Amino acid sequence: MPPLHPMRFIKICNSNYHLIVKLINTLLCGLLLLISTNSQASINADQACQKISNKLASVSLRECKVLKLKPSGFNSVNDFPILIKEYPPLKGKKPKGRVLLIGGTHGDELASISVVFKWMKKLEKHHSGLFHWHVSPLMNPDGALIKRQNRLNANSVDLNRNFETPGANGSALTYWANKTQRNKRRYPGERPLSEPETQWLKQEIEQFKPDVIISVHAPYSLVDYDAPNRNNAPKRIGYLHRNLMGTYPGSLGNYAGIHLGIPVITLELPHAGIMPNKQQISHLWTDLIRWLIKNL
Repeated sequence: MPPLHPMRFIKICNSNYHLIVKLINTLLCGLLLLISTNSQASINADQACQKISNKLASVSLRECKVLKLKPSGFNSVNDFPILIKEYPPLKGKKPKGRVLLIGGTHGDELASISVVFKWMKKLEKHHSGLFHWHVSPLMNPDGALIKRQNRLNANSVDLNRNFETPGANGSALTYWANKTQRNKRRYPGERPLSEPETQWLKQEIEQFKPDVIISVHAPYSLVDYDAPNRNNAPKRIGYLHRNLMGTYPGSLGNYAGIHLGIPVITLELPHAGIMPNKQQISHLWTDLIRWLIKNL
């Protein structure tokens, strides 16, 4: 093929000027997106701890780093790693059961994150192998680790309404429209499990197969319990008393507690932004362990 004459090349470029500019802009945007994504995705556990400790006055950088949290393999919408820690069975000792402990489902319930960190500190010292634990202190980093924390994730979805509700496909969205008057703080997403955070938890439940799930929330000051049989519902955990609120379409209690038959204990702390005191945190933990010993 003969070489293209320079004047011919210039003429082609001039006639396709806008197309070429559009192509260059597309390539540049793609490159910038790739750089941005790689930068976010490269956050390791220590860097995540830095961001967590910067946000939570009650969790120091050292306190977070010493836990040696691991990326779960799932990232949030904004590519922040969902971190998890395993306290496995001890050699020669069969655990009474598997326990999944979760904090920070709603990003504006900061106390729920801090309390789970304090309980992990206890596990670091006193894990006896009595139970096999998986602990994730912050399920919704995008909602929590911003200047003005938000209940919802980065897609404006309430993660505790984004689970499957078998037998009533789409009922979470219908319930949201008809019963909450489209309350933005309760938006379940366009479809179940549309969010990476709930996809992570679904896989975690399927693979870990917990015997009980403990989810820490705020600020209703109560103990809720979702399971096919509610006779084992705790009457009290620490200073929180039982008040069974019922299940909602798309909630974890509905999905795991009712559909899968895995008891879900929801601990609602009294305040979203105020930590319980040291004694209250200890009593909550002690009563929780007592319930687990009796019922698993």
